[in-house]
This record gives sequence, C-alpha cells and structure tokens, in this order.
Amino acid sequence: MSLPDGFTLRPAAFADAEAIQTQRDAMFVDIGSEPEQIQAISASSLSWLSRTLASGAYYGLLLERGGQIVAGAGVQWQDFQPSPKSPSSVRAYLDNVYVVPAQRGQGLAGHLIQALLAECRARGVDLVSLHASDAGRPTYTKLGFKPTPELRLLFAEAEL
Repeated sequence: MSLPDGFTLRPAAFADAEAIQTQRDAMFVDIGSEPEQIQAISASSLSWLSRTLASGAYYGLLLERGGQIVAGAGVQWQDFQPSPKSPSSVRAYLDNVYVVPAQRGQGLAGHLIQALLAECRARGVDLVSLHASDAGRPTYTKLGFKPTPELRLLFAEAEL
C-alpha cells in the first residue's frame, strides 16, 4: 500500500515531541475531552514524550506534506511477562494516531498503522493493543484488531 502522492513518511525524532503533543491534544479535543482536562495534562504528557522518544521506549512515525506534519502515530514498547498467547516479553501499545482534519479520508491513518505494525513484526512483537475512538475503530478492525475482554478500574471514578 503506497502513500498518496505528495506525502512522505518519516520516524519521529526527539525534536518532534512538541508536534506530537499538539496532535495528541487535538486528538483528545476530537474525542470530546474537556479543554481544561487536556490543558492540565499537556505539559506532563510532553515531558513523558520527550523522555520516551529519547530513550526509545516510544517510537513515532510522522506523515508530512509540503514540509508540514499532517499525521502521526506511535507505539509504546512495553515489557510484559510472557504468556501462553504471547511468548514475547515485549508488547506494543499503539497511540497518538492523529490526522489533521483537512487530510482525513485518504487512508493516512491506515498507512501509519501498517507501518507501525511492520516495525512491531521486525522487533519480534507478537501482541499489539490500542484503544480506539468510534471514528478510528473501522480502520483498526479492517487491519485485524479484535475487541478484548479487558477490565479496568480508574480510582478517580471508583466508589470504593
């Protein structure tokens, strides 16, 4: 699957942390997060991105058109205990998938995810997970992602 004409794909560098954070903030706006919540975590999220880009714990890809970043996605490499379904001790968590509104509908998110999945395979990762917005779910389903029975407890919401 080749990119549409005029787009280039490149790995994210440490210097791209702010651009990735800007996309992440926009992603949260798009899915309905409150602006105050986004603002409250943006600086600490940027710090995390900078640290993990530098260490290699986060690997990002960016799509550019005309020298401007128009889309991006990343993967967090997670150290997990091997299990019967996943004998590898490294798992991948995809996140920060974002395409600027003017460039949507061209399959750019699918290109990014396929490139990240190729990177996962190259690193011997056998389990990839993510959380999808309603808008993104069809892209992931088309690429073979399946819902799982994961449960979650968020202490801020729990009445314990």
